[in-house]
Amino acid sequence: MLSAEKLKELIQERQADVQQLGGHIARAGLSETEAVGAIRNWQKGLFKPAPEAGDIRRLASALGVEENDLADWRSSYRYAPMSARKVRLVTQLIVGRQVQDAIDTLKFTRKRAASMVEKVLKTAVADADEQRADVDSLYVCRARVDDAGVRIGTKRWIAKDRGRAHPIRKKACHIHVTVTQV
Repeated sequence: MLSAEKLKELIQERQADVQQLGGHIARAGLSETEAVGAIRNWQKGLFKPAPEAGDIRRLASALGVEENDLADWRSSYRYAPMSARKVRLVTQLIVGRQVQDAIDTLKFTRKRAASMVEKVLKTAVADADEQRADVDSLYVCRARVDDAGVRIGTKRWIAKDRGRAHPIRKKACHIHVTVTQV
């Protein structure tokens, strides 16, 4: 996936003109003016239209860098059966660390969420390895946990005094981990 921060940084560093870059990535179904608009959106982190692999390849060649210098790799676990608050405690431990250091930290963390976060991290690393990135130089740039609401099928009640009933709400969350090269 294209990294907005890296793209913006490389365009400023190389002092590249967005108009010229738009001419490089113009393709069938995407005119030059639409390509310029797409690059401006990608710099802002808006991925509409979504960048294709060919777009990233042409953009990297226009900037004179490798494809992996523009990319980051993401993985997610949707509807993980745990509250977001508990998982955030674990994800805060790994942000900014090298991948191997983060995996070691998660292995020895005595929280139930550590195994879930470790699986998501290993999936992101496997995706980066498949796209021929240098796995030894990867680090966790972002780890985000979103609330997913009450888990389906867990709406139950607990009896209280004077015939009342209080709901038992078991929460779920979405875990997102992003790794990138140094």
